[in-house]
Amino acid sequence: MKRRPPSNIEHFDVLIVGAGLSGIDAAYRLQSECSGKHYAILEARDALGGTWDLFRYPGIRADSDMYTLGFPFRPWRGDISIAPGDAIRDYIRETAEEYGIDRKIRFGHCISRAAWSSETSRWTVEGTAAGKPFVLSCSFLSTCCGYYDYAQGYTPEFDGIENFSGQLLHPQQWPDQLDLAGKRVVVIGSGATAVTLIPSLAAQAARVTMLQRSPSYIVAMPAKDRIANWMRDKLPGRIADALARWKNLGLAILLYQLAQRRPERIRKALLQRLRRQLGPAVDVDTHFSPAYKPWDQRLCLAPDGDLFKVLRSGQADIVTDHIQGFVENGIRLRSGRILAADIVVTATGLNIKLMGGIELLVDGEPVKLADKLIYKGMMLSDVPNLAFAFGYTNASWTLKCDLSAGYVCRLLNHMDRKGYQRCTPRPRDAGLTSVPMSTLRSGYLLRARGLVPRQGSRAPWRVHQNYVIDLAVMKYTRVDDGVMEFGKAA
Repeated sequence: MKRRPPSNIEHFDVLIVGAGLSGIDAAYRLQSECSGKHYAILEARDALGGTWDLFRYPGIRADSDMYTLGFPFRPWRGDISIAPGDAIRDYIRETAEEYGIDRKIRFGHCISRAAWSSETSRWTVEGTAAGKPFVLSCSFLSTCCGYYDYAQGYTPEFDGIENFSGQLLHPQQWPDQLDLAGKRVVVIGSGATAVTLIPSLAAQAARVTMLQRSPSYIVAMPAKDRIANWMRDKLPGRIADALARWKNLGLAILLYQLAQRRPERIRKALLQRLRRQLGPAVDVDTHFSPAYKPWDQRLCLAPDGDLFKVLRSGQADIVTDHIQGFVENGIRLRSGRILAADIVVTATGLNIKLMGGIELLVDGEPVKLADKLIYKGMMLSDVPNLAFAFGYTNASWTLKCDLSAGYVCRLLNHMDRKGYQRCTPRPRDAGLTSVPMSTLRSGYLLRARGLVPRQGSRAPWRVHQNYVIDLAVMKYTRVDDGVMEFGKAA
């Protein structure tokens, strides 16, 4: 049964959910390209920054260069391209303050439900703030709250974990003032988080071991972009920023395309580089030679080869094996070996939770995300006036989120000019088929395939994972494309 919203609730033209990179970007686009729109940002936590405020584990840093991860309207000016988490958090905060976006944020507002009414062409948004319920309404809802569960990371069910007498923790809930001196630490995982943690922990603990079930591709990259820094010294700021951005964009696209078309050649080149960087101290074939093709999973970055340095020096070591179970003083492996540990860090991934887990309803009917198709990588089939920020899996997250934010502004301006109140993507093509949203085979994506939307077999339902294609589509194609249905309030 439909619930009619109260007539006296506070109404906004646009509500943005989340005050991280994509939320601040969406707010900037809205106030600069849709002037006069009344908006607010609802942030569940008590601070802005999203991922970069939540994660506080040692060594937390960007997994993309900041020239493409940063805001295009306020380019990154730091001399370190692979920036640490606190620098990114400060950059987001300073950007929000500079453009007055911080004054639009309502902290501590956790949304539980959003219901669309075709009768009023409005979303009614419900949640809690400071332990009390709130209700707001908006004409357009833009969710920029990431893709994972902020409350809990993913930890597999390990046999005998209750027998372990040491400390077990996940990087998503890193404790303050953790004492590592003299401790033996085992980090379970081989992804970006583990690659980041190992060098930082090795500088503090007595011994650090990276325990992986299977290897990942890891690429050393200079923390400072010498070419970008040189251009900034020699060229006008705006030109240097654009050139640095497009240089890194071009290289990322080139590497990805080569990996797709010539996977064995790229694999060979990556392993050759690893052998040069690791030397005879580490068995590359055992520990750094994945069974999958490059870019079947996201490549991990090691700024200045920091992971390789601690492995060469013996400050850390790497073990490739399966976990049989936990024992009192560590982990028993399938090979029979026991890894002694005082602290075990489960860098085992994230739990996917799109749109912050908000319950969506359209005219009283629940929206099941797995039954929906993605329109232009940012909207859901048959769901009106709703956009969500989902970045690239093969490039910087913000690149696609910024394009999506700009397209929302195009939609809103088009509706204002034509007198429309709603826009709904409709999959009318009878020959359209659906496939998984992402082709990557990362564990967290495979676990979530039944929980996330799917992409279509052709445009505009395809998720291109290519900035150049998306730039053309989002900026220069018609908004009224025959797929987007526009209408007025009933």
